[in-house]
Amino acid sequence: MTPREYVRRRDAGELIVLLDCRTASERDIASIPGAMHVPMHELSARLEGLRSHEATPVVVHCHHGARSLQVTAALRQAGFDDVHSMAGGIHLWSLDIDPSVAVY
Repeated sequence: MTPREYVRRRDAGELIVLLDCRTASERDIASIPGAMHVPMHELSARLEGLRSHEATPVVVHCHHGARSLQVTAALRQAGFDDVHSMAGGIHLWSLDIDPSVAVY
């Protein structure tokens, strides 16, 4: 899912969980307001805590999209049906949606 598609759906009133799978140090550099932070290396330990969002669409983002694809696959394997990787990650978000978000 592209950042624009996420924003379109969110702005239409759809409840969507935005999950940031980057490290804490990356999040300190740039973040998308409202995103839930679950670093990729903590996913397995925090999976049960995410179960309350299992029936809600989830969009996972990282820096450019590689880690979010891995997290998306892991969530699907864990039973999350409506989960998507944000194409281009926070980098594309900065370029297409919010230029105030730092590019790094």
